[in-house]
Amino acid sequence: MKVLVTGGTGYIGSHVVVELIKQNHECVVLDNLSNSNESVLDSVKKITGIRPTFYKADMLDKAALGKVFEQNKFDAVIHMAGFKAVGESVEKPLLYYRNNLDSTLNLALCMKKYGCKNLVFSSSATVYGKPESSPVNESAKLSCANPYGWTKFMNERILSDICNADKSMNVALLRYFNPIGAHESGLIGENPNDIPNNLAPYLIKIIMGELPKINVFGNDYDTPDGTGVRDYIHVVDLAKGHIAALNKLATNCGLVIYNLGTGKGYSVLEVIDAFSHAWGKQIPYSFAPRRAGDVDLYFADPSKANRELGFKCEYNLDDMARDSVNFALTLKKARQKNQ
Repeated sequence: MKVLVTGGTGYIGSHVVVELIKQNHECVVLDNLSNSNESVLDSVKKITGIRPTFYKADMLDKAALGKVFEQNKFDAVIHMAGFKAVGESVEKPLLYYRNNLDSTLNLALCMKKYGCKNLVFSSSATVYGKPESSPVNESAKLSCANPYGWTKFMNERILSDICNADKSMNVALLRYFNPIGAHESGLIGENPNDIPNNLAPYLIKIIMGELPKINVFGNDYDTPDGTGVRDYIHVVDLAKGHIAALNKLATNCGLVIYNLGTGKGYSVLEVIDAFSHAWGKQIPYSFAPRRAGDVDLYFADPSKANRELGFKCEYNLDDMARDSVNFALTLKKARQKNQ
């Protein structure tokens, strides 16, 4: 297949591109580089031997997006471009609604115009809001706690309605849980341009010497060690889930929805301990008050993806920590060399 990957220089996107190339798909990457760097594609080439075609373009630019479709005949699109910082979405809701919704609408219009019928959409477990219990399956009630989550919810609604109106469309909505880890080569991983919002990139910046410690929000949850429990999935497993979804679309399945998670929860302290062990040093942390809206434990029921996609996670927490630390140390070494 010839596949357009939007947001393909980002953390998850770059790993998806690697897995697509490994499966002999032809990749075209589109990204505006607002929170990533084109040099990631050089790393992709080192890993795979192939540097995918790249377009620097913003999906809000209809003309630029249309030109990409004019110049390529795509069999499918994997759509991962979008703003993703929960806190920023609360502070700047209009920015998030405009960017995340308009980009999907522009993409859908281009796909319709140029006859591309297969789409894998990067959704999120945030569409479940504050779940009543875990594990969470795909039929759970949807309710979001922030504008970022609502943009995912609304995009799911838009794409569902498109499928209802056009029975030749095939769309997979992938609800990610918490991506973590990096490629085993140490060449690609999560390295946001701005202050990190999630646990793993915070830990990476501590290892790189860019931050002194991490705040652990809450130590009085109803969990074994008092810290929140979440479902962390290795980014390579997550990337392979996209390939499985792409294969599912090739069967003309219409609209399908899948959780991508391990089905197992790890606490914040367990993650910190795993990173500390992989690094060989204790990562400093201190406790801070709970954040509003956080729940005790939150993890996926991945049985539908296991059953229908043949998708099963291969990596455990120690693997996630090892690969994350390897990426951080590789990045730190490269920066010191360039100074």
